[in-house]
Amino acid sequence: MSEKTTPEPVAPHRKHRAEESAADSALPPTPADAIASDVVLDTAGGQIPPSAVPPASPRGRGRPGGETVLHQIFTGNAMVSVLSVLLAIVLGGILMAVTNPKVAAAAGYFMAQPGDLLTEVFRPYTALVQGSIFNWAGTDLAAQMYPITETLTVSTPLICAGLGVALAFRAGLFNIGAQGQIIFGALFGAYTGFAWHLPVGLHLLVVILAGLVGGAVWGGVVGLLKARTGAHEVIVTIMLNYIANFLLLFLLTTPAFQRKGSTNPISPFLDQNALFPELLGAQFRLHAGFIVALLATAFVWWLLNRSTVGFEFRAVGANPSAARTAGINVSRATILVMAIAGALAGLAGIAQVSGTEKYLSGGVAASIGFDAITVALLGRSTPWGTFFAGLLFGAFRAGGVAMQAQTQTPIDIVLVIQSLIVLFIAAPPLVRAIFGLNPRKKKSTRGGTAGSTAGGVTSGAAA
Repeated sequence: MSEKTTPEPVAPHRKHRAEESAADSALPPTPADAIASDVVLDTAGGQIPPSAVPPASPRGRGRPGGETVLHQIFTGNAMVSVLSVLLAIVLGGILMAVTNPKVAAAAGYFMAQPGDLLTEVFRPYTALVQGSIFNWAGTDLAAQMYPITETLTVSTPLICAGLGVALAFRAGLFNIGAQGQIIFGALFGAYTGFAWHLPVGLHLLVVILAGLVGGAVWGGVVGLLKARTGAHEVIVTIMLNYIANFLLLFLLTTPAFQRKGSTNPISPFLDQNALFPELLGAQFRLHAGFIVALLATAFVWWLLNRSTVGFEFRAVGANPSAARTAGINVSRATILVMAIAGALAGLAGIAQVSGTEKYLSGGVAASIGFDAITVALLGRSTPWGTFFAGLLFGAFRAGGVAMQAQTQTPIDIVLVIQSLIVLFIAAPPLVRAIFGLNPRKKKSTRGGTAGSTAGGVTSGAAA
């Protein structure tokens, strides 16, 4: 006769622990457990030595290399650009202070009145802000707001030409020929503006299209020579700049382009229908070309980031051989990107003849084409970065006049600041070293502690 056994009663505390153990087994492993399991798999249960590769960090725990979001922001390209501008402004201020006799005079009685020295040191930059952003000494609102409208007006061609240079940079091409492309855009647009007579709206549209075609033709020539013959775009664009400049000077002496009754090499005024509308009235020079520049920035952003053609441009710029292997027509991309870049630079010429100057002259391009290279570099060859860099350089150019008039500071100081910006932009490690933002040094410091223990298991990276 079998004896009936009854289950042994389980103590309440043991039952509670058993339930917790079962619940824990149903949950996903903790980071320490996951790391330990990775090490066990990597060492085959201890049969082989551990590898030198540390186990993967848990998801959502930090950034690659252990960098925080704040560290990535302060060591990124955007912050380096901002710090480059600040550093150039500081050095420019020191240069102005050293060369200003009023600063030296105020330094003689610094202990008695220290405020006078600080006032004289910051006076040029105060005048720069007053002449480029807001004139608080103006008699009315129009006089106070005039500086910011001048900044936007001067920035318009810089933005358009800078976009052309930046677009070529993204495709791996150095478009040094924005100067000639501006001239050709202005040449085509101005001729259709004063020689043709069309209705309102249509005439301005034709002028804009003519300027785009002129710049695209002059830029497309560079792309064609690069793609078909392998000619270096830097040399070709520099030579084409000279050709465009001297061709413009010659045409302005011919009856087709020279203003009647004038011996100066200038063209007739463009028809009223061929001009950009004034945005804030006749007392300001700000015109609708600034809105066109804003739309051009949005177009370039869409082209690079949302279109197949833009993807081909970026792929060719990253690695032409890999792009060719992937089936991208590198020659076609080279010609197309230079044509579009030239069209954007030609749009800068239209902004000059149809917006600011209202006629064609030998100095229509001034130094815009070369300043556009600096704008594109400061903007890191990104559309919106180039846009804001163009605004900054427009403020320098608009406020430099007021700085010279109010403080007798040479306007060449502005060029020195721009040159310093280019210098620091071209040397990001120097800027990071000055401000102590070198990511490599911090990364190597973290790498020395990569072999720390996790969950009681030591990885093989410690060796």
